[in-house]
Amino acid sequence: MHPMVSSKESEETGAKARPASKSRGRPRSFDRETALEKAILAFWERGYEATSVSDLTRVMDIGAPSLYAAFGDKQSLFEEVVREYGVRYGSFSDRALAEEPTARGAVARMLREAAVEYTDPAHPHGCLVVHAATNCSTPEVEESLRGRRNANIAAIRSRIEADIAVGALPPGTDAAVLARHAGAMIQGMSQQARDGASREELEALAEIAMANWPRT
Repeated sequence: MHPMVSSKESEETGAKARPASKSRGRPRSFDRETALEKAILAFWERGYEATSVSDLTRVMDIGAPSLYAAFGDKQSLFEEVVREYGVRYGSFSDRALAEEPTARGAVARMLREAAVEYTDPAHPHGCLVVHAATNCSTPEVEESLRGRRNANIAAIRSRIEADIAVGALPPGTDAAVLARHAGAMIQGMSQQARDGASREELEALAEIAMANWPRT
């Protein structure tokens, strides 16, 4: 006869005999917002083309299946990155245009705040929307970034035209050229920051740029 085995011993023996739980093979969870922030910094530092999927999975600390499940492919992730960058880091331009009473005041504030933002040691220097387009060979991405830059210039032009209409700027002011000038300054300051220009140096450029604005 076999000796009697207690129910507790039977359960323990069965537990040892059972295979490991299937949950061990499941992808581990991650914080989506933290992963997205890491993706922003990666694209900001390297640009779109130079940032590979393997770079992203490494810096985001997730596997490729988790990345695709949460964000889609690389291009879809980048589109979300650009939108979120605009909220977290690039909104100073929109705020300046919305809050300042004149186009001159808005552009002056925009350039001053760009000097601060583009040289902040807490993140990569310059502007992601400007830098990510460097050597970009993906037409859809290139067009999307170009559209964002041109939309910013169009918003500046609209404010300039409004000031001309009310006499805050001389009637002969070329709104298109003046808006392009402001856009060129912002994009140029981004590259200068990438090349090592300090906040003070960029602020000095902003002052020179505004000294060339027409006055009534």
